[in-house]
Amino acid sequence: MAEQSVVPTVRTLLGRTDLQLSLVGAANEQPDGDLDRPVRWVHSSDLADPTPFLSDEVVLLTTGKQFEEGDGPSVDVDEYVRRLVARGVLALGFGSGVVRPGVPAPLAEACVRHRLVLFEVPYRTPFIAVARANAEAVAAQAYERRSWALSAQRAISLAALRPDGLARTLMELGHQLGTWVGLYDAAGVLLREHPTHALSPAVSAAVDAEVEAVLRRGARAASAISVDGEPFTLQTLGRGGRLRGVLAIASAELDQEGRGVVTSVIAMAGLAMEQQEGVQRAHSRIRAGVVELLLGGQTTLARSVARELTMPLPPGPVQVALAEGAGRTLAIAEWLELYAADHGGEVFAGRAGSDLLMVVSEGSPAPQEVAARFEVRVGLSEPCSYADAPAAVEQARVALQGAEDGLLSFRDRRGRGVLDSPSADAQAVARATLAPLRDHDSRAGADLTRTLRVFLENDGSHEATGRALSVHRHTVRARVQAAQRLLDVDLSSFPVRAELWAAFRAAED
Repeated sequence: MAEQSVVPTVRTLLGRTDLQLSLVGAANEQPDGDLDRPVRWVHSSDLADPTPFLSDEVVLLTTGKQFEEGDGPSVDVDEYVRRLVARGVLALGFGSGVVRPGVPAPLAEACVRHRLVLFEVPYRTPFIAVARANAEAVAAQAYERRSWALSAQRAISLAALRPDGLARTLMELGHQLGTWVGLYDAAGVLLREHPTHALSPAVSAAVDAEVEAVLRRGARAASAISVDGEPFTLQTLGRGGRLRGVLAIASAELDQEGRGVVTSVIAMAGLAMEQQEGVQRAHSRIRAGVVELLLGGQTTLARSVARELTMPLPPGPVQVALAEGAGRTLAIAEWLELYAADHGGEVFAGRAGSDLLMVVSEGSPAPQEVAARFEVRVGLSEPCSYADAPAAVEQARVALQGAEDGLLSFRDRRGRGVLDSPSADAQAVARATLAPLRDHDSRAGADLTRTLRVFLENDGSHEATGRALSVHRHTVRARVQAAQRLLDVDLSSFPVRAELWAAFRAAED
C-alpha cells in the first residue's frame, strides 16, 4: 500500500522533539516490535487499576500518585504493570516532577520484567500535549489513507476504461496495494495475476486449492488463509449459488480504506465477468462456426471469416489439437484467448462438439499447457498446411482417443502402427504413414508409392516387381531404397513389410 509520512506509533511519539519524551532503557532492549505498533489513543490515569477503563493499543500516562499514598506504596507495582500488559497497553509514560522527581526504580524493574515500554514525560510537557500529538498523527494518517483511497479508485476506474479493462484493473489494484493479486474464474482457473509468477509453485497450489474449496461451497464469502506464513485474502465474485470467480490478494486483513478499494474492484470485476460471459458465448459460437468450416475442408473461407472477425488463425505451418471437453471447454477457451493475446496470436480455439479444437503454430507449447493446467487429455496432429487441415483434425482425434492422460501427439500414436490401431483409427494412421511417399511422388513426378506396394505384393522380390511394372530390377531396387529412406524403415524386416502392407490396405478403405 501507499506509504504514510506520519504513522502513530510509540516510536514516532517518542520522536517528537517538542515533547521531550525520553525512553527508559535502550531502544534495542525493548520488546520486539513494540515501539512500532500503532497507537490508537493516549489516556492518562492515576487509578490503582485503570484497566477497566482502557482499550487495547493505547499509551497510558500517569504521575505515579497511586504509588505514593500513605506511609508506603498502596499499589503492588508488579501487579499493576502485569494488568496493563494483559489489557493490551502498548507503553506507560511516567510524568516526573509531579509527585516525585524521577521514575521509581520498582516501576522500571517491573516494566522490564513484564516487557512493557516505559518512557518519562518531563514536568514541562503536559499530558494533554502528548495526547494531542498522537491524535494529530492519527488524523493525519486517516486523511492520507482517505486521499490514497480516492486516488487509487480514480486510477482503477481509468484502468477499467482501457482495452482489456479487467486485466488492467487487476494490474492497477496490485500496483496500488503493492502486492500479488490473482483473478480466478468460476472453475477455479487462474485467469490473470499481477505480478505474474510471483508465487512459488507450492504457495500457488495451496491458494488454488483454497479457491476451489470456496467455489465448491457456492456461497458469497470472504476468507483469510495463511500459506507458509504468507497471508492471503479471498473474496468471491458474483451472487451466491452463481459465483463468477474469486479475487485473491496476498495480504492480511486490509484497513477500511483498503477494503473500500477492493470492494470497488470486486464490483467492477463481477460486472465485467457477467458481461464477459455473454461476449464469450457469442465468440464461442463464432469460433465454433470457423471450426465447422475447417472440418468441412473450407479452409480458405475459415481463414477469411476469422480474420474479418479479428480472430485470425495462426500462420502456417500449423498443428491441430483436440482437448476433451470434460465440462471445462468455456474455461479453456477463455484461457486460450488470453494466451493468444499474450503470444502474438499463435493459437485459435473453438468448440468441436463436446471437445475443443485448437489450431496452433507449429511447435507451440499451448496444447501441452492446456493438458497440464486443466488436467484434460489432448491429442495433437503432425505439422501441416491449411490445405491439409481436415486430415490434421482426424489425426488429432485419433491421438486424443489414444491418450491415456495428458498430451499425446499423432506422431507418437502413429508409432504404434496400423496393426495395433482400432479399425476406426487405422485409416488416419495409414495415410500419415504413407504420406512421405505420396508427397515425394507429387513433387517429383515419381512412382515410389506404386512401386513399394507392388514390391510388397510380390513378397519383396525385385525381379517379380520389375516384371509387374515392366521396369528393370535395378530400377525397382533404387526405388525401394528411396522409399526406405523417406519412410525411415528397414524393408528387409518382415514386421515392417507387414505394417506397410496393412497401411496400404487401410488407406484404401
